[in-house]
Amino acid sequence: MILAAGLGTRMRPLTDHTPKPLLQAGGRSLIEWHLLRLRDAGFTEVVINTAWLGEQLEAALGDGDRHGLSIVWSREGTPLETAGGIRRALPLLGDGPFAVINGDIWTDFDMQRLREPQGLAHLVLVNNPEHHPEGDFGLDSCGYVRDNAPAKLTFSGIGVYHPDLFRELPDGEARLAPLLRAAMHHDGVTGEHFAGSWWDIGTPQRLQQLDAFLRQS
Repeated sequence: MILAAGLGTRMRPLTDHTPKPLLQAGGRSLIEWHLLRLRDAGFTEVVINTAWLGEQLEAALGDGDRHGLSIVWSREGTPLETAGGIRRALPLLGDGPFAVINGDIWTDFDMQRLREPQGLAHLVLVNNPEHHPEGDFGLDSCGYVRDNAPAKLTFSGIGVYHPDLFRELPDGEARLAPLLRAAMHHDGVTGEHFAGSWWDIGTPQRLQQLDAFLRQS
């Protein structure tokens, strides 16, 4: 699943008329980079949730055939936050674990790693960027993600989840972090530290920097 329903308020005015995942860097939209990496990693079916300017995403990507994928759309109308959006899309995601990726990041993370069997939740953590120095979660020596670890890393927006993590949620707006923190108390969340390229496209300046990076690569 690719999360693409956000309003992109920090990216205005770029997102006044364009949904954030369709913003381009290196000659491709952010979401196209994901689709190609997922396809190359062996994924065949992708769910994308939409809200703000979602019709533009559907018009640009269609049923996914052009990218060698099958795309199914989860239309929210009003953005439901991360957990709420996933909960709404559960009927489209099947009964087993599924990968979820934020639509507003860029990374060279090997998406094939997301196909490996996981437990209740598995998070990809990255080094803390300048704009988020305090980090989010820690990773202990056994590979479990902890909320109270002294040294914290940043959640990349890439994870693998089991549907059971969301089944008790009522349909509607809900954040992901409280669910993860509750599961951490029962050793329900594993993780890995990825030290490769990862960009959180939260400002127009970062989009410009990513574009320059990709064109020089």
